[in-house]
Amino acid sequence: MTDLLKTEGKFTYAEAGEGPAIIVLHGLMGALSNFNSTFNHFSNNGYKVLIPELPLYSLPLLKTNVKNLASFLKEFMEFKKIESAVLLGNSLGGHIGLYFTKHYPEKVSALVLTGSSGLYEKAMGDSFPKRGNYEYIEEKTKAVFYDPEIGTKEMVDDVFKIVNDRSAVIRTLAIAKSAIRHNMANDLPEMTQPTCIIWGKQDTVTPPEVGEDFHKLLPNSDLFWIDKCGHAAMMERPEEFNKILQDWFTSRNI
Repeated sequence: MTDLLKTEGKFTYAEAGEGPAIIVLHGLMGALSNFNSTFNHFSNNGYKVLIPELPLYSLPLLKTNVKNLASFLKEFMEFKKIESAVLLGNSLGGHIGLYFTKHYPEKVSALVLTGSSGLYEKAMGDSFPKRGNYEYIEEKTKAVFYDPEIGTKEMVDDVFKIVNDRSAVIRTLAIAKSAIRHNMANDLPEMTQPTCIIWGKQDTVTPPEVGEDFHKLLPNSDLFWIDKCGHAAMMERPEEFNKILQDWFTSRNI
């Protein structure tokens, strides 16, 4: 997907396909490439898929929060002249999608949440970040997955680079605090958009009961489980993830 990345104005993003728009929102430590399989599948099956790079480490510190990341999404949709879209988010990306939906419901045709924050924040634990300790970062990165081998050296190196960049660490902590402040529990019952919740049964970052709580609170939601799967189902079990979502789109006529 990286060969499709383009920068126009303040936006760097990948885009492919034609049809109803799906905007993919990545997580705090998540690369756009985490969604390669989803991007390729849906852009070849009747959808326009867009993945913007979220400005997690480039906003002014006082504006580094869920609210301003949702505002960035609004600006991106206006820039691309997209009236409404399916928002598909993992981890922090799901939270941004939910906050956006609260404030701009007319711009969201459906939601897809996988390992989303917004109800429960654990992130990398109380001891994050331990700067300089590569083994600790490697352990925490691999623990995101049911199969630790999914956590490649390249991925560990990327996380290690972030936690050893003082500016990035400060912004990471600012976003984490913002996520706690912007708990969505009271807002979810008002969100009537069709919502597909896909959750890893072995997710230790946002455990299974978080997926269940989303399902209870979102009035128009369907919950699907993927076994032997951690926090990033679209990476760890991409074929199963894509099939669940494709079937759900068909059943909901999205």
